[in-house]
Amino acid sequence: MTGDGTRVVRAGLPEPEAYEPPLPGPVFAAHFHLPGDAVGPYTYGRDANPTWTRLEQAIGELESPDEPVHTITFASGMAAITAVLFSQLRAGDAVVLPSDGYQLLPAVRTRLESYGIEVRTAPTAQDAQLTVLDGARLLWIETPSNPGLDVCDIRRLADAAHRRGALVGVDNTLATPLGQRPLDLGADFSVASGTKALTGHGDVLLGYASTRDAALADSVRLWRKTVGAIPGPMESWLAHRSLATLALRVRQQSAGALALAEALAERPDVTGLRHPGLPSDPSHELATRQMRPGRFGSVVSFVLPDKAHAERFLAALTLVDDATSFGGVRSSAERRGRWGGDEVPEGFIRFSVGVEEPEDLVADVIRALDTAAE
Repeated sequence: MTGDGTRVVRAGLPEPEAYEPPLPGPVFAAHFHLPGDAVGPYTYGRDANPTWTRLEQAIGELESPDEPVHTITFASGMAAITAVLFSQLRAGDAVVLPSDGYQLLPAVRTRLESYGIEVRTAPTAQDAQLTVLDGARLLWIETPSNPGLDVCDIRRLADAAHRRGALVGVDNTLATPLGQRPLDLGADFSVASGTKALTGHGDVLLGYASTRDAALADSVRLWRKTVGAIPGPMESWLAHRSLATLALRVRQQSAGALALAEALAERPDVTGLRHPGLPSDPSHELATRQMRPGRFGSVVSFVLPDKAHAERFLAALTLVDDATSFGGVRSSAERRGRWGGDEVPEGFIRFSVGVEEPEDLVADVIRALDTAAE
Protein backbone atom coordinates (compact mmCIF):
# COMPACT_ATOMS: atom_id res chain seq x y z
CA MET A 1 0.00 0.00 0.00
CA THR A 2 1.36 3.44 -0.92
CA GLY A 3 1.83 5.75 2.05
CA ASP A 4 0.42 9.25 2.15
CA GLY A 5 3.83 10.87 1.87
CA THR A 6 4.50 9.00 -1.36
CA ARG A 7 0.98 9.48 -2.68
CA VAL A 8 0.97 13.27 -2.36
CA VAL A 9 4.26 13.54 -4.26
CA ARG A 10 2.97 11.52 -7.22
CA ALA A 11 -0.75 12.32 -7.20
CA GLY A 12 -2.20 13.54 -10.48
CA LEU A 13 1.06 13.56 -12.43
CA PRO A 14 0.94 12.48 -16.09
CA GLU A 15 2.96 9.55 -17.40
CA PRO A 16 6.61 10.52 -17.85
CA GLU A 17 7.44 11.82 -21.31
CA ALA A 18 10.94 12.48 -22.51
CA TYR A 19 12.05 16.10 -22.22
CA GLU A 20 8.71 17.19 -20.71
CA PRO A 21 8.28 18.51 -17.13
CA PRO A 22 6.92 16.17 -14.45
CA LEU A 23 4.09 18.65 -13.79
CA PRO A 24 3.20 20.51 -17.00
CA GLY A 25 2.62 24.23 -16.67
CA PRO A 26 -0.84 25.80 -16.46
CA VAL A 27 -2.98 25.82 -19.58
CA PHE A 28 -4.26 29.33 -20.30
CA ALA A 29 -7.06 28.93 -22.80
CA ALA A 30 -10.57 30.31 -23.14
CA HIS A 31 -11.28 28.02 -26.08
CA PHE A 32 -9.73 24.94 -27.67
CA HIS A 33 -9.50 23.72 -31.27
CA LEU A 34 -12.85 22.06 -31.86
CA PRO A 35 -13.47 20.59 -35.32
CA GLY A 36 -16.74 18.73 -35.95
CA ASP A 37 -19.09 17.77 -33.13
CA ALA A 38 -18.36 19.15 -29.64
CA VAL A 39 -17.49 15.81 -28.04
CA GLY A 40 -13.90 16.32 -26.88
CA PRO A 41 -12.77 16.60 -23.25
CA TYR A 42 -11.76 20.27 -23.65
CA THR A 43 -14.02 22.61 -25.58
CA TYR A 44 -14.40 25.87 -23.69
CA GLY A 45 -12.64 27.33 -20.66
CA ARG A 46 -15.68 27.38 -18.38
CA ASP A 47 -16.30 23.65 -18.88
CA ALA A 48 -12.92 22.01 -18.34
CA ASN A 49 -9.20 22.63 -18.42
CA PRO A 50 -6.28 20.13 -18.45
CA THR A 51 -4.74 21.86 -15.43
CA TRP A 52 -7.95 21.38 -13.44
CA THR A 53 -8.09 17.75 -14.52
CA ARG A 54 -4.66 16.96 -13.10
CA LEU A 55 -5.44 18.70 -9.82
CA GLU A 56 -8.83 17.01 -9.53
CA GLN A 57 -7.25 13.63 -10.11
CA ALA A 58 -4.61 14.38 -7.48
CA ILE A 59 -7.14 15.44 -4.84
CA GLY A 60 -9.28 12.41 -5.66
CA GLU A 61 -6.33 10.11 -5.01
CA LEU A 62 -6.06 11.59 -1.52
CA GLU A 63 -9.77 11.65 -0.67
CA SER A 64 -10.46 8.15 -1.99
CA PRO A 65 -7.28 6.19 -2.76
CA ASP A 66 -9.01 2.81 -2.85
CA GLU A 67 -12.21 3.53 -4.81
CA PRO A 68 -13.02 5.59 -7.93
CA VAL A 69 -14.02 9.16 -7.13
CA HIS A 70 -15.08 12.32 -8.93
CA THR A 71 -13.57 15.64 -7.80
CA ILE A 72 -14.69 19.09 -8.94
CA THR A 73 -12.52 22.11 -8.16
CA PHE A 74 -13.81 25.64 -7.58
CA ALA A 75 -12.59 29.20 -7.20
CA SER A 76 -12.92 29.06 -3.40
CA GLY A 77 -14.07 26.88 -0.56
CA MET A 78 -17.37 28.74 -0.31
CA ALA A 79 -17.93 28.17 -4.03
CA ALA A 80 -17.58 24.43 -3.40
CA ILE A 81 -19.84 24.46 -0.34
CA THR A 82 -22.62 26.41 -2.02
CA ALA A 83 -22.33 24.32 -5.18
CA VAL A 84 -23.13 21.16 -3.23
CA LEU A 85 -25.96 22.79 -1.29
CA PHE A 86 -27.65 24.62 -4.16
CA SER A 87 -27.23 21.82 -6.70
CA GLN A 88 -28.95 19.30 -4.42
CA LEU A 89 -31.69 21.34 -2.74
CA ARG A 90 -35.00 22.54 -4.13
CA ALA A 91 -37.88 24.62 -2.79
CA GLY A 92 -39.71 22.59 -0.14
CA ASP A 93 -36.61 20.61 0.88
CA ALA A 94 -35.10 20.74 4.35
CA VAL A 95 -31.38 20.92 5.11
CA VAL A 96 -29.56 20.49 8.41
CA LEU A 97 -26.58 22.78 9.04
CA PRO A 98 -24.30 23.05 12.09
CA SER A 99 -25.21 25.96 14.34
CA ASP A 100 -21.53 26.39 15.25
CA GLY A 101 -19.99 26.14 11.80
CA TYR A 102 -18.06 28.51 9.59
CA GLN A 103 -19.19 32.12 9.96
CA LEU A 104 -20.61 32.45 6.42
CA LEU A 105 -23.12 29.64 6.97
CA PRO A 106 -25.71 32.08 8.41
CA ALA A 107 -25.52 34.05 5.14
CA VAL A 108 -25.97 30.78 3.25
CA ARG A 109 -28.96 30.02 5.45
CA THR A 110 -30.58 33.33 4.55
CA ARG A 111 -30.15 32.63 0.84
CA LEU A 112 -31.47 29.06 1.13
CA GLU A 113 -34.55 30.25 3.01
CA SER A 114 -35.20 32.90 0.36
CA TYR A 115 -35.48 30.01 -2.13
CA GLY A 116 -38.09 28.22 -0.03
CA ILE A 117 -35.73 25.72 1.60
CA GLU A 118 -36.21 24.94 5.28
CA VAL A 119 -32.98 25.28 7.26
CA ARG A 120 -32.54 23.52 10.60
CA THR A 121 -29.49 23.88 12.82
CA ALA A 122 -27.96 22.06 15.77
CA PRO A 123 -24.51 22.03 17.38
CA THR A 124 -21.72 19.73 16.21
CA ALA A 125 -20.95 18.23 19.62
CA GLN A 126 -22.66 15.04 20.79
CA ASP A 127 -24.08 14.44 17.29
CA ALA A 128 -26.87 16.90 18.10
CA GLN A 129 -27.79 17.23 14.42
CA LEU A 130 -29.48 13.84 14.73
CA THR A 131 -32.30 15.50 16.65
CA VAL A 132 -33.42 17.58 13.64
CA LEU A 133 -32.69 15.12 10.83
CA ASP A 134 -36.11 13.60 10.12
CA GLY A 135 -37.43 14.61 6.72
CA ALA A 136 -34.28 16.44 5.64
CA ARG A 137 -32.93 16.18 2.11
CA LEU A 138 -29.32 16.93 3.07
CA LEU A 139 -27.19 16.91 6.21
CA TRP A 140 -24.17 19.22 6.29
CA ILE A 141 -21.44 18.33 8.81
CA GLU A 142 -18.38 20.31 9.84
CA THR A 143 -15.94 18.24 11.87
CA PRO A 144 -13.79 19.39 13.55
CA SER A 145 -15.93 22.50 13.66
CA ASN A 146 -14.52 25.94 12.95
CA PRO A 147 -13.63 27.67 15.20
CA GLY A 148 -14.83 25.68 18.22
CA LEU A 149 -13.11 22.39 17.29
CA ASP A 150 -15.97 20.11 18.30
CA VAL A 151 -16.13 16.70 16.63
CA CYS A 152 -19.13 14.62 15.59
CA ASP A 153 -19.37 10.97 14.54
CA ILE A 154 -19.44 11.02 10.74
CA ARG A 155 -20.32 7.34 10.32
CA ARG A 156 -23.13 7.47 12.85
CA LEU A 157 -24.63 10.59 11.33
CA ALA A 158 -24.21 9.35 7.77
CA ASP A 159 -25.89 6.03 8.55
CA ALA A 160 -28.79 7.81 10.24
CA ALA A 161 -29.16 10.26 7.37
CA HIS A 162 -29.12 7.55 4.71
CA ARG A 163 -31.78 5.57 6.57
CA ARG A 164 -33.94 8.68 6.29
CA GLY A 165 -33.13 9.20 2.61
CA ALA A 166 -30.86 12.21 3.13
CA LEU A 167 -27.53 13.00 1.51
CA VAL A 168 -24.50 13.85 3.65
CA GLY A 169 -21.84 16.46 2.97
CA VAL A 170 -18.80 16.91 5.21
CA ASP A 171 -16.65 20.02 5.37
CA ASN A 172 -13.22 18.41 5.72
CA THR A 173 -11.19 21.63 5.57
CA LEU A 174 -9.60 21.48 8.99
CA ALA A 175 -8.74 17.78 8.93
CA THR A 176 -7.54 17.54 5.29
CA PRO A 177 -7.81 14.20 3.45
CA LEU A 178 -4.61 13.09 5.21
CA GLY A 179 -6.28 13.51 8.59
CA GLN A 180 -9.76 12.20 7.79
CA ARG A 181 -11.55 10.58 4.84
CA PRO A 182 -15.27 11.34 5.05
CA LEU A 183 -16.15 9.22 1.99
CA ASP A 184 -14.74 6.13 3.74
CA LEU A 185 -16.94 7.00 6.73
CA GLY A 186 -20.13 7.04 4.65
CA ALA A 187 -20.44 10.64 3.48
CA ASP A 188 -21.73 11.38 -0.02
CA PHE A 189 -19.57 14.49 -0.38
CA SER A 190 -16.23 15.52 1.06
CA VAL A 191 -15.82 19.25 0.57
CA ALA A 192 -13.00 21.57 1.57
CA SER A 193 -11.43 24.95 1.17
CA GLY A 194 -8.13 24.34 -0.58
CA THR A 195 -7.17 27.86 0.47
CA LYS A 196 -6.23 26.43 3.86
CA ALA A 197 -3.93 23.47 4.61
CA LEU A 198 -4.33 21.73 1.25
CA THR A 199 -2.29 24.40 -0.55
CA GLY A 200 -0.77 25.68 2.67
CA HIS A 201 1.10 28.80 1.57
CA GLY A 202 -1.54 31.52 1.81
CA ASP A 203 -1.24 32.37 -1.90
CA VAL A 204 -4.21 30.57 -3.48
CA LEU A 205 -8.00 30.64 -3.08
CA LEU A 206 -9.45 27.27 -4.04
CA GLY A 207 -12.17 24.78 -3.14
CA TYR A 208 -13.27 21.31 -4.13
CA ALA A 209 -15.97 18.70 -3.72
CA SER A 210 -15.37 14.96 -4.04
CA THR A 211 -18.00 12.23 -4.39
CA ARG A 212 -18.06 8.59 -5.50
CA ASP A 213 -21.47 9.02 -7.14
CA ALA A 214 -21.20 9.99 -10.82
CA ALA A 215 -24.70 11.49 -10.96
CA LEU A 216 -24.02 13.68 -7.92
CA ALA A 217 -20.74 14.78 -9.47
CA ASP A 218 -22.49 15.68 -12.73
CA SER A 219 -25.01 17.85 -10.89
CA VAL A 220 -22.28 19.71 -9.00
CA ARG A 221 -20.20 20.11 -12.15
CA LEU A 222 -23.23 21.55 -13.98
CA TRP A 223 -23.72 24.05 -11.15
CA ARG A 224 -20.09 25.13 -11.51
CA LYS A 225 -20.56 25.59 -15.24
CA THR A 226 -23.81 27.50 -14.76
CA VAL A 227 -22.57 30.00 -12.18
CA GLY A 228 -19.02 30.12 -13.54
CA ALA A 229 -17.33 29.45 -10.19
CA ILE A 230 -14.24 28.02 -11.85
CA PRO A 231 -10.66 28.03 -10.58
CA GLY A 232 -8.00 29.85 -12.56
CA PRO A 233 -5.36 27.71 -14.29
CA MET A 234 -2.50 29.37 -12.42
CA GLU A 235 -4.21 28.82 -9.07
CA SER A 236 -4.87 25.20 -9.99
CA TRP A 237 -1.25 24.64 -10.97
CA LEU A 238 0.03 26.28 -7.78
CA ALA A 239 -2.31 24.10 -5.72
CA HIS A 240 -1.09 20.93 -7.44
CA ARG A 241 2.51 21.96 -6.89
CA SER A 242 1.84 22.57 -3.19
CA LEU A 243 0.25 19.16 -2.67
CA ALA A 244 3.65 17.49 -2.84
CA THR A 245 4.54 18.80 0.63
CA LEU A 246 1.14 18.22 2.25
CA ALA A 247 2.19 15.16 4.24
CA LEU A 248 5.29 16.94 5.57
CA ARG A 249 3.28 20.01 6.50
CA VAL A 250 0.45 18.07 8.16
CA ARG A 251 2.92 16.03 10.20
CA GLN A 252 4.84 19.08 11.44
CA GLN A 253 1.75 21.21 12.05
CA SER A 254 -0.04 18.47 13.96
CA ALA A 255 2.98 17.91 16.19
CA GLY A 256 3.33 21.65 16.78
CA ALA A 257 -0.37 22.09 17.55
CA LEU A 258 -0.30 19.32 20.15
CA ALA A 259 2.85 20.76 21.74
CA LEU A 260 1.22 24.18 21.93
CA ALA A 261 -1.99 22.77 23.39
CA GLU A 262 -0.03 20.90 26.05
CA ALA A 263 1.83 24.08 27.00
CA LEU A 264 -1.36 26.16 27.11
CA ALA A 265 -3.00 23.59 29.39
CA GLU A 266 -0.53 24.66 32.10
CA ARG A 267 -1.48 28.35 31.94
CA PRO A 268 -3.96 29.73 34.51
CA ASP A 269 -4.76 32.69 32.24
CA VAL A 270 -5.97 30.35 29.46
CA THR A 271 -9.47 28.88 29.55
CA GLY A 272 -11.64 27.03 27.04
CA LEU A 273 -8.65 25.26 25.51
CA ARG A 274 -9.58 22.99 22.59
CA HIS A 275 -7.56 20.70 20.33
CA PRO A 276 -8.80 17.22 19.33
CA GLY A 277 -5.35 15.70 19.84
CA LEU A 278 -5.17 16.73 23.49
CA PRO A 279 -6.11 13.70 25.67
CA SER A 280 -8.15 15.91 27.98
CA ASP A 281 -10.21 17.40 25.13
CA PRO A 282 -13.92 16.41 25.12
CA SER A 283 -13.61 15.31 21.49
CA HIS A 284 -10.40 13.31 21.85
CA GLU A 285 -11.88 9.83 22.16
CA LEU A 286 -14.06 10.21 19.08
CA ALA A 287 -11.31 11.98 17.16
CA THR A 288 -8.90 9.10 17.76
CA ARG A 289 -11.43 6.67 16.27
CA GLN A 290 -12.33 8.81 13.29
CA MET A 291 -9.22 10.78 12.37
CA ARG A 292 -5.83 9.45 11.33
CA PRO A 293 -3.34 8.87 14.19
CA GLY A 294 -1.35 11.97 15.08
CA ARG A 295 -3.14 14.12 12.50
CA PHE A 296 -5.62 16.17 14.48
CA GLY A 297 -5.10 19.40 12.59
CA SER A 298 -3.13 22.59 12.95
CA VAL A 299 -5.68 24.63 14.88
CA VAL A 300 -5.79 25.27 18.61
CA SER A 301 -8.45 27.49 20.16
CA PHE A 302 -8.49 29.08 23.60
CA VAL A 303 -9.88 32.04 25.52
CA LEU A 304 -8.01 34.88 27.20
CA PRO A 305 -9.68 37.03 29.88
CA ASP A 306 -10.97 39.79 27.62
CA LYS A 307 -10.55 41.66 24.33
CA ALA A 308 -7.71 43.91 25.54
CA HIS A 309 -5.80 40.96 26.99
CA ALA A 310 -6.15 39.03 23.73
CA GLU A 311 -4.95 41.96 21.67
CA ARG A 312 -1.92 42.48 23.92
CA PHE A 313 -1.08 38.82 23.45
CA LEU A 314 -1.35 39.00 19.66
CA ALA A 315 0.76 42.16 19.53
CA ALA A 316 3.51 40.54 21.60
CA LEU A 317 3.97 37.52 19.32
CA THR A 318 7.03 37.60 17.08
CA LEU A 319 6.75 34.29 15.18
CA VAL A 320 3.01 34.49 14.56
CA ASP A 321 1.08 36.66 12.10
CA ASP A 322 -2.12 38.35 13.24
CA ALA A 323 -4.19 37.10 10.32
CA THR A 324 -7.29 35.13 9.48
CA SER A 325 -7.38 31.71 7.76
CA PHE A 326 -5.45 28.64 8.92
CA GLY A 327 -3.33 25.76 7.69
CA GLY A 328 -0.43 27.83 6.35
CA VAL A 329 3.29 27.22 6.72
CA ARG A 330 3.57 30.37 8.86
CA SER A 331 1.75 30.34 12.16
CA SER A 332 -1.10 32.80 12.49
CA ALA A 333 -3.60 33.72 15.16
CA GLU A 334 -6.51 36.07 15.55
CA ARG A 335 -9.08 37.28 17.99
CA ARG A 336 -11.98 35.62 16.27
CA GLY A 337 -14.62 37.90 17.77
CA ARG A 338 -13.43 40.82 15.67
CA TRP A 339 -15.48 39.49 12.73
CA GLY A 340 -18.73 39.40 14.63
CA GLY A 341 -20.00 36.22 12.98
CA ASP A 342 -19.02 33.60 15.57
CA GLU A 343 -20.64 33.13 18.96
CA VAL A 344 -17.37 33.23 20.89
CA PRO A 345 -16.08 35.28 23.84
CA GLU A 346 -14.26 38.55 23.11
CA GLY A 347 -10.97 36.96 24.18
CA PHE A 348 -11.35 33.86 21.98
CA ILE A 349 -8.18 33.06 19.99
CA ARG A 350 -8.07 30.81 16.94
CA PHE A 351 -4.43 29.80 16.55
CA SER A 352 -3.12 28.12 13.40
CA VAL A 353 0.20 26.35 13.90
CA GLY A 354 2.64 26.49 11.01
CA VAL A 355 5.79 24.48 10.35
CA GLU A 356 8.12 26.35 12.70
CA GLU A 357 10.02 24.29 15.26
CA PRO A 358 7.46 23.52 18.00
CA GLU A 359 9.80 24.53 20.82
CA ASP A 360 10.43 27.94 19.22
CA LEU A 361 6.73 28.52 18.71
CA VAL A 362 5.80 27.47 22.23
CA ALA A 363 8.49 29.73 23.68
CA ASP A 364 7.16 32.68 21.68
CA VAL A 365 3.59 32.05 22.82
CA ILE A 366 4.55 31.68 26.48
CA ARG A 367 6.58 34.90 26.34
CA ALA A 368 3.65 36.73 24.69
CA LEU A 369 1.23 35.43 27.32
CA ASP A 370 3.55 36.65 30.07
CA THR A 371 3.79 40.05 28.38
CA ALA A 372 0.02 40.30 27.97
CA ALA A 373 -0.51 39.51 31.64
CA GLU A 374 1.73 42.34 32.87
